[in-house]
Amino acid sequence: MTRSVPTRKAAGRGVPFSASPVLAFTLPAWRSKLVLFFLFVAFAALAARAFWLQAVSTDFLQKQGEQRYAHKIEVPATRGKIFDRNGEVMATSLPVKAIEATPDNLVATPEQLRELARLLDMNAGELKKKLDADRSFVYLKRQVEPELAQQIMDLKIVGVRTSKEYKRSYPAGSSAAHVVGFTDFQDKGQEGIELMQQDALAGITGSRHVIRDRKGRTVEDIALIREPRDGKDLTLSIDNKIQYLAFSQLRDAVEAHKAKAGAIVVLDVRTGEVLAMANLPTYNPTERTTMNQSAMRNRVLTDTFEPGSTLKPFTVALAMEKGLISPNTVLDTPPRLTIGSATIGDSHPHNATMSVSQIIEKSSNVGTVRIAQKMEPHQMWDMFTAVGFGQQPRMGFRGAVAGRMRPYKTWRPIEQATMSYGHGISVSLIQLARAYMIFARNGEMIPLSFEKLTKPPLPQRVISEKTAREMREMMERVIGPDGTAPLAQVRGYRVAGKTGTAHKLEGGHYVKKYVGSFVGLAPASDPRIIIAVMIDEPSNGKYFGGQVAAPVFANVAAGTLRLMNMAPDTAVNNVIMPAKAVAESM
Repeated sequence: MTRSVPTRKAAGRGVPFSASPVLAFTLPAWRSKLVLFFLFVAFAALAARAFWLQAVSTDFLQKQGEQRYAHKIEVPATRGKIFDRNGEVMATSLPVKAIEATPDNLVATPEQLRELARLLDMNAGELKKKLDADRSFVYLKRQVEPELAQQIMDLKIVGVRTSKEYKRSYPAGSSAAHVVGFTDFQDKGQEGIELMQQDALAGITGSRHVIRDRKGRTVEDIALIREPRDGKDLTLSIDNKIQYLAFSQLRDAVEAHKAKAGAIVVLDVRTGEVLAMANLPTYNPTERTTMNQSAMRNRVLTDTFEPGSTLKPFTVALAMEKGLISPNTVLDTPPRLTIGSATIGDSHPHNATMSVSQIIEKSSNVGTVRIAQKMEPHQMWDMFTAVGFGQQPRMGFRGAVAGRMRPYKTWRPIEQATMSYGHGISVSLIQLARAYMIFARNGEMIPLSFEKLTKPPLPQRVISEKTAREMREMMERVIGPDGTAPLAQVRGYRVAGKTGTAHKLEGGHYVKKYVGSFVGLAPASDPRIIIAVMIDEPSNGKYFGGQVAAPVFANVAAGTLRLMNMAPDTAVNNVIMPAKAVAESM
């Protein structure tokens, strides 16, 4: 007997469930195929992308991943030390810290930020501005002392870290600032020897791979890429003791005469080494906040002035070389001399006739012009060029100037006349000091050096030994009681030199402002040092070179000769001061 299976009926209608119109398939067949196709394409694209990422772009992705945790950091090289000629340190690098932050990862409480700002010597707004910067890395402060850096790290602020760097220290301070110069926060030379010898001093920075976590902390040192190469140490020609002596005497003179500025340079006659170079105003190379352009000017090299009577020995020496005069030649020297529409006179009274020696001793403009009129302009121009005037000194210092000396073909008679006694020409103090080498070295010139030398350079003859010796003897008279610079006398040593006093030129016109200068040699019997001094705009009643610059020379020469153990070349009671000079020095 066959048993029938009951059929399920649709509720309320008696219709089989499978035949319900709700379940009826009404979509076209092509739509399902289209959906299937798109699913296939999507899976194919994903498969292709996976193949591309895992097989083709492996190197790129690994590199991107490494950038998140692996870093290449610089390993700074230690900058070379700078020593004076006796081995005293003039510049050295001390280890310090840089305080860094990664603003994206910074996690700190308000109290931590306030304490951080206090330790960094910042206000809260300044610190917030740095931390809000749209950068992944920022320096909060550079060249921080290690003790202070440790206090900052003790705050345990996530995203703040330290890195090693160096801070330059200058034991000589302000006295040698214009010689040594200074470096910036990147330890790059900005002035002086620091700039001049940047490549040698800096060395070569190294690098290494490290792994850092998301908080910027180094968790693993992977490998050294390049070993740092420390900078080369330099030994200068400068003598620290002479440098400070020159600086202190110049400072006292500038203050006493209420001068705008001053400069001094001391040269070793035998080698051409610069033993001292100082300028005022000056600056402290470790205190960058006090620096200004006026104080940073190396006036010995960059400032030019009319040398005035310090140029007269070159005019006289040239005429002696040409056989036109001798020290005993007597010339007419009236109080006034007219050339064209111009009149030339002398600052000091003298006789109507004078010998060449007396012309140098009394610093007669008229007498010097009489001598210059015996020569052709090109002869004077050749002489001035031979001793370095009008040419940039080649010592490596940036900013060293050539001065001004117009071509001789443009000289008018009055210009040749004034140039013979140092007007209408401009020089720097270093040029003037070097030019006096021909008198100190018996007619020879040598180049100058700021580095200690093992042997003297080759000389070049400019004038004869006979002329140089005779000029030295005449310049000794300048220092005597009847000369223009008795205040330059040095007890126990013979001294030769020449004073200079010149009006300043402003806006194309001479104004009632002066530059007083003096250049001297000692000991005069066999010179070992040349000292040139310039006092700019003395304003305390005295302005002649013999009054404001000669005493600086005397004090520096006395100390330098003792420091160099130079034997006296005359009696210790050789200083003879006229009553007028004694009164003026008080």
